[in-house]
Amino acid sequence: MAAILVGNWWALALRGVFAILFGILAIVWPGMTAVVLVLLFGAYALVDGVFALVAALRAAQHHGRSGGLLVEGILNIIIGIICFAWPASALVALIYLIALWAIITGVALIAAGLALIRLSGEWLLVVSGALSVLLGLILFVQPAAGVVALSWWLGVYALLFGIMLLSAAFRIRYHPI
Repeated sequence: MAAILVGNWWALALRGVFAILFGILAIVWPGMTAVVLVLLFGAYALVDGVFALVAALRAAQHHGRSGGLLVEGILNIIIGIICFAWPASALVALIYLIALWAIITGVALIAAGLALIRLSGEWLLVVSGALSVLLGLILFVQPAAGVVALSWWLGVYALLFGIMLLSAAFRIRYHPI
């Protein structure tokens, strides 16, 4: 899996850029309506899911472990579709889905980061995975948070998560396998 991540560093970088853009929008525009927040997150989840599926397929082609990325990609796409199909009724469910998504994504990234640590000392994926797990736990504990608070939490998370992914991508870009 480490060789696949190094070979596809650009996909990791794009995921980081999209996360940063989502984070900035969520922080700068915290008063957005609940429906807009659901649609914005749905768009982010779809894009992130597609990139995770591409990484999983490439890992599978090279006989690498792709299960975590595959689950992450499918979950992201399902969440994105739900957000677009039922935006008005999806907000409460979205809080729990985001929490679940963040925990699963975090565990997958921690596993990928641990694989890279053995290879190149890449700890940034582990940190981004831990941030995902932390966001998920916070949302499970505080599901009644307002839309503004959710927007800020998601914005800060996405910004930090994106910075970690982008940093990891450029650090592993030049690592020889």
